[in-house]
Amino acid sequence: MSLLILGLAVFFAIHLLPSAPRLRERLLSGLGAERYRLIFATVAILGFLLIVIGKSRAPFEFLYVPPVWGRHATMLLVLIAMILLSASHMPSNLKRLTPHPMLWATIVWAIGHLLANGDVASVLLFGGFLVFAVLGIASANRRGARPATEAVPYRRDLIVVAAGVVIYLVFIGLHQTLFGVPVLRL
Repeated sequence: MSLLILGLAVFFAIHLLPSAPRLRERLLSGLGAERYRLIFATVAILGFLLIVIGKSRAPFEFLYVPPVWGRHATMLLVLIAMILLSASHMPSNLKRLTPHPMLWATIVWAIGHLLANGDVASVLLFGGFLVFAVLGIASANRRGARPATEAVPYRRDLIVVAAGVVIYLVFIGLHQTLFGVPVLRL
């Protein structure tokens, strides 16, 4: 469980830099943009790897029994999350609804996984990401984040949805390989 907690701490700490603009600017000016991005990415990947390894090694201790329908709800919520994730990287009208499609994707993904997993390590992992994303939205809003105002052609929305579905299908196919848990039990 220690590796999981360390991974979450490292991953969240590096992602807190945008909420401390003065510190971020000092690092950017001292390191340069390319070195800053390289260090940021390296630390984020390290945190992510620690999370995955820590979760896989964590003891399975039940905290609550998920609802019977939880796995089915998770499938739908993760599909929505992947579409939101796609919207965070591509032009779409979803950005007119929220300036935070990635953080909303994280919230929806986390809630879905909390509906399907009731063990302590899962609650730490998914609950941690849920809290982090909610706080991230609040912090970004305080710094002036606003939804986009310019409409884009609806075909862009279709591309975002298609990309989200492709990502979703890839993760379904690779979930057991990547995370040790099969999504579909045939």
